[in-house]
Amino acid sequence: MKAKDFFRKKTIEDSIRSTVEIEQLENHTLSRSLKLRDLTSFGIAAIVGAGIFSTIGNASASGGPAVSLLFVFTAIACLFSALCYAEFASSVPVAGSAYTYAYVSFGELLAWIIGWDLLMEYAIGNVAVAISWSDYFTSLLKGFGWHLPEYLTMDFLTASRAYNEVIKLLNEGQTGSSISPLLMEGYNAWKNAPTINGIHIVFDFPAFIITAFITMLVYVGIKESKVTGNILVAIKLLVILLFVVAGAFYVQPENWSPFAPNGISGVMKGVSAVFFAYIGFDAVSTTAEEAINPEKDLPKAMFLSLLICTVLYVVVTLVLTGMVTYSELAVGDPLAYAFEKYNLSFLSGIIAFSAVIAMTSVLLVFQLGQPRIWLSMSRDGLLPGVFAKIHPRFKTPSFSTIVTGFVVALPAMFMNLTEVTDLCSIGTLFAFAMVCAGVMINPPKAENSFKVKYINGKIILPVLFFITLLLVVIAKINAFIYMDMTGDLYPITEEFPIIIFIVIFAITACFAFRKNLSLIPALGFLVNLYLMTELGATNWSRFLIWLTLGLIVYLLYGRHRSKLNKKAADQTDITL
Repeated sequence: MKAKDFFRKKTIEDSIRSTVEIEQLENHTLSRSLKLRDLTSFGIAAIVGAGIFSTIGNASASGGPAVSLLFVFTAIACLFSALCYAEFASSVPVAGSAYTYAYVSFGELLAWIIGWDLLMEYAIGNVAVAISWSDYFTSLLKGFGWHLPEYLTMDFLTASRAYNEVIKLLNEGQTGSSISPLLMEGYNAWKNAPTINGIHIVFDFPAFIITAFITMLVYVGIKESKVTGNILVAIKLLVILLFVVAGAFYVQPENWSPFAPNGISGVMKGVSAVFFAYIGFDAVSTTAEEAINPEKDLPKAMFLSLLICTVLYVVVTLVLTGMVTYSELAVGDPLAYAFEKYNLSFLSGIIAFSAVIAMTSVLLVFQLGQPRIWLSMSRDGLLPGVFAKIHPRFKTPSFSTIVTGFVVALPAMFMNLTEVTDLCSIGTLFAFAMVCAGVMINPPKAENSFKVKYINGKIILPVLFFITLLLVVIAKINAFIYMDMTGDLYPITEEFPIIIFIVIFAITACFAFRKNLSLIPALGFLVNLYLMTELGATNWSRFLIWLTLGLIVYLLYGRHRSKLNKKAADQTDITL
């Protein structure tokens, strides 16, 4: 196999033609039933999750009311990626999201890497969402006075660690009342759990149940998923509107002063949490083959969901920081806390209920997206054909949906994701960066499709590079001086990601000067790459290990079974 074979591409025409041919086969096609309203609803469902009910509090506590502007700036940064996704979704309206777009732009090897990356991103993200849903749900039950046994509400490792920690504290003379309630909850879970042959039976039952229910719903059909998603989004938006309207009567304008109490640095502490509030819009593109008019509706749905969610985040932040001074908002449930502060317990309970609804809708959209990536990779021969199987009655990727359910439900019961959830973030940003790079280097050439406006980056990108390099050098010098004064060792290994970013930025700036690269996709590529550097060297190493494992799978299976490989072999035989 020659090196060039790793970079063989699917043309846009071939991608669309193969989809049309599949649709002409009975029991092999997905059901086209999604309109603009439904696609926009899916986007809102994926974006407005637990973030608006929880992480918005910590971000506001660090940055004050100015975090509302951070949501605007972050939305603009996300818009770069959304524009590139929209161009591909309009030009290549087939399932597969970034995987399909990479196949058209960069060829088979990178397409496989992106697809493998997306499988990790969706799986880990869904597990994290399921576990978060369980936490919100059990808290909601406690509000009604209902209590599930602790050993049915957490994972094995958390309970084991909590038990050992509490035993250590008790031996040191502390009393149960002085120990953290969360630690005591884990201690009780381990202590009271039934055992089989000495093994404690501790698992997160609600996380399993909600995953099983959502998987069953997604399996039954896109129409049922659409209706459920629309209902969940409607409830979620009504509750957010209720918070804004009711909370407006308790806003105290003096709480908005100072607007940025900790300066720019305080506001920027919330960048990570704020950015990841927006990453759900890519899930919309996985439903391309179930949209009635994907060429026009997919780009509109992405922009509308991004705009609507930005307005919601900004307004909620302003009302929240107006009701309660920013310094009190470092809590897990800031919206509910704001109403509790004014003795509005009933509204606080509604907010808690809406958080459960929000998490349910997020899980629905992402459980819907992952099977369609399995489906696309299988159609191209990179995965076994069974993953492309369509249910004859429900018109859904049945086998892929079941596999997705198991891949999420089982880990959600037993895993602690504290150390690995950033893998979801780094995987998402990598996919975003590659889609932007595709539009920057090899934009899809399709007539009558959405196009990212061309702005010549010949001068702007080199100038931005030198400004960025100067700022990074100054920041690292200050960090080195601080470390030297405190006597700490400078973490050289943690600098590898930013060094890689600077090198790639320099290469991009050179190409922009020589090739007149388009500015918007280039900025999207660089913004996503920079945010990847913020996730630390440890997460980069884990991410690279996962990609290496995927490369091995591709070399052992995918490259031999690839339909493009078979097509090339057939042409060679004909020539001979």
